[in-house]
Amino acid sequence: MSTEIKQGVVIKTTGSWYAVRLDDGEILQSRIVGKFRLDGKSLTNPVAVGDDVKLSINEKSGDATIVKIESRRNYVIRQSPRKKHDLHLIASNIDQAVLVMTISHPNLKQGFIDRFLLMTEPHDIPVHIVFNKADLYEEEEFAMFLGLQDIYDPIGYKTYLVSAQTGQGVDEISAVLKDKITLTGGQSGVGKSTLINAIQPYLDLKTSVLSDHTGKGQHTTTFAEMFALDFGGHIIDIPGIKTLSFNNLEPMDVTHNFREFFELSPGCKFPNCTHRNEPKCAVHAAIEDGTLSELRYLNYIKILEEVEQQNYWERHKHF
Repeated sequence: MSTEIKQGVVIKTTGSWYAVRLDDGEILQSRIVGKFRLDGKSLTNPVAVGDDVKLSINEKSGDATIVKIESRRNYVIRQSPRKKHDLHLIASNIDQAVLVMTISHPNLKQGFIDRFLLMTEPHDIPVHIVFNKADLYEEEEFAMFLGLQDIYDPIGYKTYLVSAQTGQGVDEISAVLKDKITLTGGQSGVGKSTLINAIQPYLDLKTSVLSDHTGKGQHTTTFAEMFALDFGGHIIDIPGIKTLSFNNLEPMDVTHNFREFFELSPGCKFPNCTHRNEPKCAVHAAIEDGTLSELRYLNYIKILEEVEQQNYWERHKHF
């Protein structure tokens, strides 16, 4: 059987099929052979949008098979929402991420921001935090935005106030995206698809209104997909995320990836300080004097306890 090997990048994943864009621009629907794992853990989706892959193409039938995944320079991963012991690859080989949030319609879940940052921080992926639907904000929501800006801008996560409906801030976000490969993520209902359409109208991504019954968003993006931007660069659009959990982290991973805590940790008495009840903790001191955000700290403690509990049950599940 005669085959040809070609190189390409995965631009869409739809369950068992992967759309791969070859170097010459041709797009082939491909399958995979064998099992791929990551750091010894099982993956629900072994291939991610953004992966550079080698394809074996049957010259007679035209069937394409992914036979190799090239080394990833980075990746974003989460605990599988359906199989709690597995991992789910979100995207790979990205330059940055844009997290789309909104303070109202639906109401803000601030803890989600810190969970998203915990996915990207281990790989030093820059994150821009966009607060969409500014046209719906009242005085209280604007005050909340300013408070969040005061938390995240000083630690290196730039925040933006945007309205996809009125166009406010859209040009600024377009400039952020230019010539970069950007992962765009957020919870359902925050207007991510509407914002992408405002930035790049020709994509005409499907959008939906909030559920009147629950006040929550409805999924409009079904599969992860990479789109080219006509002004340069690519975006990877992923389905709205409801919750984020971490079965791939140890407690010290959490401690080390809250970046402003990590910067202060050399001042702690103990080298593996978890910044809870240990004496002479530099992070505790900074919380007390107002240098660090108490809101971020409370989210940190919650995630740390979840990871510890999950690790405990993982180690004792066979007993």
